[in-house]
Amino acid sequence: MANLRKKKKLTVYLDPDVEKALTEFAARRDRSQSMIGEAAIASFLSPDDAERREAIIAKRLDRLDRRMDRLERDVGIAVESLAVFIRFWVNTTPALPEPAAKAAKAKSAERYEAFITALGRRLAQGPKLRQEVSEDVTDQRVEFGRLSR
Repeated sequence: MANLRKKKKLTVYLDPDVEKALTEFAARRDRSQSMIGEAAIASFLSPDDAERREAIIAKRLDRLDRRMDRLERDVGIAVESLAVFIRFWVNTTPALPEPAAKAAKAKSAERYEAFITALGRRLAQGPKLRQEVSEDVTDQRVEFGRLSR
């Protein structure tokens, strides 16, 4: 017969809120309160617990940092795209005479709706502009449809 070590009994006093949380947690996990208490005490007394927590936090921070880098890149692409479009539009669109300006204003709502519809299709179907923009392009500027250095 194997020599099994018998566990020692320990009595602890818990705050009613802590006891309630322990009871609910044990019921959700279908485990005994004793087993959960033993695991919690072992974790608390573990010397590498702080290092393990630090590693978990560092991993999460690294993941957040990568997400922030992607967001920063995407926002930069959006801002540059808008700036290039505005510069192109301002440079290529002449001012309209008064009668034509009124007609254009009347047509603008319809054109805006068409733009929003096209944008919605593009966002739903992809590819996204950020996927089309190469990440290794350095020090190149797009100016009116041609690359210049």
